[in-house]
Parts: sequence; C-alpha cells; structure tokens
Amino acid sequence: MKTVALLSQKGGTGKTTICIHLAVAAEQAGRSSVVLDLDPQASSAGWKDNRTGEVPVVVSLQFSRLTQTLDASRKGGAELVIIDSAPHSDQVAMTAAEVSDLILIPCRAGILDIRAIATTAKLAKLANKPAFVVLNALSVQAGSMVDDVREAVAVHGLELAPVTLHQRVAFAHSLIDGRVAMETDPKGKAAAEVAALYRWVEKQLKM
Repeated sequence: MKTVALLSQKGGTGKTTICIHLAVAAEQAGRSSVVLDLDPQASSAGWKDNRTGEVPVVVSLQFSRLTQTLDASRKGGAELVIIDSAPHSDQVAMTAAEVSDLILIPCRAGILDIRAIATTAKLAKLANKPAFVVLNALSVQAGSMVDDVREAVAVHGLELAPVTLHQRVAFAHSLIDGRVAMETDPKGKAAAEVAALYRWVEKQLKM
C-alpha cells in the first residue's frame, strides 16, 4: 500500500478536488483506493455522500486516528491511500507527512499562494519525504506563468510536478454531484490532465 498526502497550509488550493480525482483515477486503473479526510470541513466526505457507488472509499476522521485507519486500510486491501489534510494546522500536516510516501502540495499561481508554500515545504523537509508542488487551477491563457512558479517554488527547495491542472468547468462540477471530470467528460481536457497526473504519481510511487 502506498500513501500520498495532499498538504497545504492555505485554504482554497484545491486539495480536495485533486484528492478525489486521483482516487477515482486509481480505481479506474484497477487499484483499490481510499481517501482519508482530515479536514474539519469534510469536503471529501461530503463529495462521497453525493456519489453513487461504493468506490472510492472515503473516511472522515480526526488525525489522532490516522495510524489506526491506515492499518485498517492496509488490512482491507487498499493499494493507494490519499490523505486530504487540513489547512492552518501544522500538527495535522506533519502527522500526514510522516506517514506518507509522497507529498503533493497544491498551489495556485497567485503570490499569496506561492508564499504560503514556505511552511509546507519546511514540514516536508522535516518529514524527509519526497514532495512536489502541483500547480492547480491555472488559467488556460496563463501558460507562461508555469516557469515563473517553477522558479518561485525552487526557492523553497521544491520541484514543480510536470503536470499542471487548469481552471476548467469539469473540475468545478466535480464537487456537486459526486462525479469527477473523467466521468462527466471522459474525453475532455480535464480528464486528460488527471490521467497524466495519476500516471506520474504511479511512477513516483513505483506502483
């Protein structure tokens, strides 16, 4: 079993959207996935409440139960666990980082978002786990900003994941009715971006 932690000390970066899309992508690839929702807002769990079907499994829990829930997931046959962590909580983020095999840090292209990476970068270094920034919700007209963001995150000793997620309607709709971009528009650009990100994650995890 492999574990990916989505960490961001700033709210609104798209952690939940990325979590649920990666979880569904894993299921579509034939891998049993579980989302562990540590955020008090329980956005992943709320998405699951609106979803038809049993997979992916989504569990809302307090971070003090994380180790036990990971053990239960492993015993239950999960191949990929994705942790949707809480913003504004170093303790929760550090706990998630310590149990993960890979850390993904969602970030929008705004200056405040980029500055907020610093704290999360420090947590990733303390946990001694591989970490990458995932540029999320980028305007389709702002492709030239990728290089600027890459330089900015390098200041914190981080690399930018090779796949960028753009601001697309399919992503916005995903939290409404329990479906994701690959289900509402399987041949669309959003679905293609998620598929590329998931393939890259698999390679990082050597699955």
